[in-house]
Amino acid sequence: MKQTPEIAFTQDAVDRIMKARRSVRAFLPDPVPDAAIDEILHIAARAPSGTNTQPWRVHVLTGATRARLVDEVCKAFDAADGSHTPEYDYYPPEFFEPYLGRRRKVGWDLYGLIGIAKGDGPRMRAQHRKNFEFFGAPVGLMFTIDRRLGQGSWLDYGMFLQNVMLAAEARGLATCPQAAWIDYHRIIAEVLGLPPNEQVVCGIALGWPDPASPENTLVSERARLDEFVVRHE
Repeated sequence: MKQTPEIAFTQDAVDRIMKARRSVRAFLPDPVPDAAIDEILHIAARAPSGTNTQPWRVHVLTGATRARLVDEVCKAFDAADGSHTPEYDYYPPEFFEPYLGRRRKVGWDLYGLIGIAKGDGPRMRAQHRKNFEFFGAPVGLMFTIDRRLGQGSWLDYGMFLQNVMLAAEARGLATCPQAAWIDYHRIIAEVLGLPPNEQVVCGIALGWPDPASPENTLVSERARLDEFVVRHE
C-alpha cells in the first residue's frame, strides 16, 4: 500500500506506542498533573461504543481517598478471612491450554526477575499485595459500569481501557491494568460512595515508571499469528 510521508509517520508513531505499552509494576512517587489525567481520559473517550452509549465511568483516586482505599483493602487482604470474592468471573474456574501455559509463563518470568522462587508462597503473596497499593503509583483509576448494561457494553469498555493505556504511554506515563481489585468491590463501593447500580470493572495504576525496578523490564511474549489467525479464501 502506497503511503504519503505523513501517513507513514503516523503509522510508525502508533505502532511504537502499541509495542511499547506494558504492565508496569513499580512507579515513582512523583505526582501526575491533573491536566495530564484529564487529557488522557478526554482522548480515550473517542473509543467506539454501540450506538455511542459510552458505558464507562472513571473514578480518579489521589491523595487522601487513594490512601484510604489502599489502607482498607490491604487490611482486608491481610486478614484473608475468605469474605471477599469477585462480583464477576474475570478468569475461568479452571484454566486449560493454551491459556494455562501462557499464564504460568508470564508469572514465572515476573517472579524470576524479582527473585521469587517456586514454592515461596509468602513472597508471592507479598507481590500480589502490591496490586492494592497501585504498585506505588500516585494515581489510581477505578472503572465502573452500570450493571444494567449488556455484554456488548463490556466489549466497548475494553476498547476504552486500551485507549487510556495507549494515551498514557504516548505521554511518557505508565499503567498497569488490575483485575485484582474486583475481589474487594464492596470496600471500593463504600469508599467511593458508589450507587447500587454501579459495578466495578477493574482498576488501573497510573504514574511515572521506576526505571531502576527489575520487574519493569518484563516484556511478555505474544503468540504467533498462526496460533490465532484462521484465513478463509
